[in-house]
Amino acid sequence: MARWLWYFYLYSFLGFLLEVAFARASGHPKRDRKCLILLPLCPVYGLGACLILGLAPLGNGPLWVALSGGLAATGTELILGAFYRYVLGVKFWDYEGIPGSLGGLVCPAFSLCWTALALLLVYGVHPLAAGVVARIPAWLAPPAFIVLAADSLVSCAALRRTGSTEVLKWYAEG
Repeated sequence: MARWLWYFYLYSFLGFLLEVAFARASGHPKRDRKCLILLPLCPVYGLGACLILGLAPLGNGPLWVALSGGLAATGTELILGAFYRYVLGVKFWDYEGIPGSLGGLVCPAFSLCWTALALLLVYGVHPLAAGVVARIPAWLAPPAFIVLAADSLVSCAALRRTGSTEVLKWYAEG
């Protein structure tokens, strides 16, 4: 079970890096893309990746991974986007104005991106990551879980209280 925690951490961090790269490449004014106060993570990527990895063995081949992975990632984005928006009162992303957008929470263009990333995850990144994760000592999982849980709770409370993702920037952006 500890390996799933590490997968969540790893893919949330890689998602954070992907978001930062996308923001810089697209010239988006919101350059900081983390979703927690302390940890540089985007949980939507970690949860989506874990769902994709859990579904991958249930089917057979790349077509299954593409379809189930794209749907799992899009569903994760929809649910977490709704949670952020309607429970915490913040928007980390908004696809309003993109053709086919569903309330600004998901859209076909990014669903296709998630489909491609599901294939890259299952056939490219994860075989390497699984070997690294297997080497992490089991005793590190409980403290890592406590740090993640504490940061998540504090971050959710701060986001709900302020209604702004700016509360996550406790440091000076350079």
